[in-house]
Amino acid sequence: MSGPPQGDAQERQRNARRQGLAYQGAFEAFVAILIAMGAGHWVDQRFGTSPLYFLIGTAVGFGAFVLRLVRLGRQLQQAAKPGDDQPSGKHPR
Repeated sequence: MSGPPQGDAQERQRNARRQGLAYQGAFEAFVAILIAMGAGHWVDQRFGTSPLYFLIGTAVGFGAFVLRLVRLGRQLQQAAKPGDDQPSGKHPR
């Protein structure tokens, strides 16, 4: 009778890990856009090149956003595999 509760606990832990990864990745992706846009705005203000660097910063931030979401998708796929709870020694970044 100890089989199902342990499996249920592992499934809840796996779901919690996936949710945590999703929130972390979405937050990091969103912040990447804000930081790049802010840096572009600052450079524009400093050198009077409005809106050139703001647009470049937006493009760079969006690229970082997409890259982070792709990596997040891979992490979530790995976390979804049953029996793959043990770290593999590789850092997910």
